[in-house]
Amino acid sequence: MTFRVRPALPLRRPASRLLAVAALASAAGGAHADVYTCIDAQGRRLTADRPILSCLDREQRVLDNTGATKRILQPQMTTIEREQHQARERQAELDRQRARDSIRRDQALLNRYPDKAAHDEARAAALAQSQVVLDVASTKLQELLTERKALNQEMEFYQKDPSRAPAQLRRQIEDNAESTGIQRQAIARQQAERDKINERFDKELAYLRQLWEAARQPTSARGG
Repeated sequence: MTFRVRPALPLRRPASRLLAVAALASAAGGAHADVYTCIDAQGRRLTADRPILSCLDREQRVLDNTGATKRILQPQMTTIEREQHQARERQAELDRQRARDSIRRDQALLNRYPDKAAHDEARAAALAQSQVVLDVASTKLQELLTERKALNQEMEFYQKDPSRAPAQLRRQIEDNAESTGIQRQAIARQQAERDKINERFDKELAYLRQLWEAARQPTSARGG
């Protein structure tokens, strides 16, 4: 009696295990190949390698490296929510820009006034310019007052009847009065300007004291 030896059958792996291996292989090969695409509110087709912020209010298709749709992302924001989100983002960027500008201004101020002596010198220079104008106006006013005193002495001859005073004398008195008023106004303006200069430098000095103090702190203490 002859016996046949059947060839050994290959081992069968469970189907679920094979599928899992295939899924892992597919994920490993295409994990970085996803493409997000959508049509935005202006009708433009946008693509990116991550969810598109301007399409959060509409569905986005996720494509694999062959261009086939893997899945669809449902809208995450309404139009109003997206606009509010974008507005917050714009405001946040403005705030960041303002912070950067403030840092630059502070640094420029420190470079210009490294210490109080430099700031005092700048104050004195600004006041000196104003003082020149003030001195000129004061000198001119004193000249006008001296001139008016002489004109008044001439008018003493016509105290009983001022209308008899010569027209030229009366005109000189009027011109003197007008010029005196102009110089007094100029002096008042310069005095007010000097007050503004001192006020500005006082405020600036108070702020500089904070900057100087912060600059003296160790880097770690400033959070750097």
